[in-house]
Amino acid sequence: MKKLIPIYIAAVLMTGCSPDQPAGTKAVEKPQDTNLVQLTPAQLQNANIKTAKPERLTISSVIQVNGVMEAPPQSMVSVSVPLGGYLKKTNLLAGMHLKKGQLMAELEDQSYIQLQQDYLTAKARLAYLEQEYNRQRDLNQSKASSDKVFQQTQAEYKSQQVLLKALAEKLRMVGVNPNRLTESTLSRTMRLYSPIDGYVTKVNVNTGKYVVPTDVLFELVDPRDLHLMLTVFEKDLDKLDIGQHVVTYRANQPEDKYEAEIVYIGKDVNDNRAVEVHCHLKKSAPQLVPGMFMNAEIEVKSQQAYTLPEDAIVRYGSKQYVFAVRDSSIFEMIEARTGNTEHGYTSLIPSDALQPENQLYVTHGAYTLLMKLKNKEEE
Repeated sequence: MKKLIPIYIAAVLMTGCSPDQPAGTKAVEKPQDTNLVQLTPAQLQNANIKTAKPERLTISSVIQVNGVMEAPPQSMVSVSVPLGGYLKKTNLLAGMHLKKGQLMAELEDQSYIQLQQDYLTAKARLAYLEQEYNRQRDLNQSKASSDKVFQQTQAEYKSQQVLLKALAEKLRMVGVNPNRLTESTLSRTMRLYSPIDGYVTKVNVNTGKYVVPTDVLFELVDPRDLHLMLTVFEKDLDKLDIGQHVVTYRANQPEDKYEAEIVYIGKDVNDNRAVEVHCHLKKSAPQLVPGMFMNAEIEVKSQQAYTLPEDAIVRYGSKQYVFAVRDSSIFEMIEARTGNTEHGYTSLIPSDALQPENQLYVTHGAYTLLMKLKNKEEE
């Protein structure tokens, strides 16, 4: 009996360790691929999963820069008066739109009356001198008058012609048509009219103020020729050229984009190691005004690449991923190396795992798959 007990105990131990008899131990599950996620038909419908093959598109490399809207000197007008006077009337406010030739202000002063008087007096005297010149010419031809008298009359006549023409130009400068000026149309008022179609940017006067020719009464801008002035660091200058395409937009309205092209690249590097680059808008944008800050993207290089919509690429941790279709309801998460993004599409860089030529990828609902996969890992 003593010899049979050890044999019995050994048999019991061997029976407990047999793979055919787990004896209460938990079966070990077969490891699964943690990059695969499977959805039920109901989950597929709720997630609205969409798939497509990568598209072959031309993607441009871009430089992200900042800038400001500016009006070139020829589009900005400072309005002054050629003669001093008191401002009698103006209705202008900053931001108002003016048409060319529209009344801006009225001024009054004695000098306006004096200028008109001088012109009418010179005009009357010219008529007399013209008659005297013709009479002396006839007398001189018949030798009834000396050459000296004729020459004096001729000099006075020509001098009066010069004087009258000079006074007429002065009248035009103050907005008076000399051809319509008579003694019955004399006026103490000078009217200022807008020289351009544009907007009022500054009003520097008020009613009753006396202004002189050196004072700037109003400042106007023509918005049809606004320029975009960009600040580009010197390290990127070798990538720029005249005529390159630029897309600009406001920081608070990135959906409203405006196309432009480079027209001038500065040759002076400032203290911040940057250069001014001037761009011309391809279409007029009245909603943009001088001084407005803008963001811009300069296209510097274009190349063909396989692309997916931005929604197809998900970020987890410090890496980016896409989901490849392995079956109608099975998807595999693959690490993706990406290039540039343009117009909502991102270029893919092929690798051993990522072969974009003939593979279907999830283009909508990728983040839903990512959450499903990570939740499964945490269970």
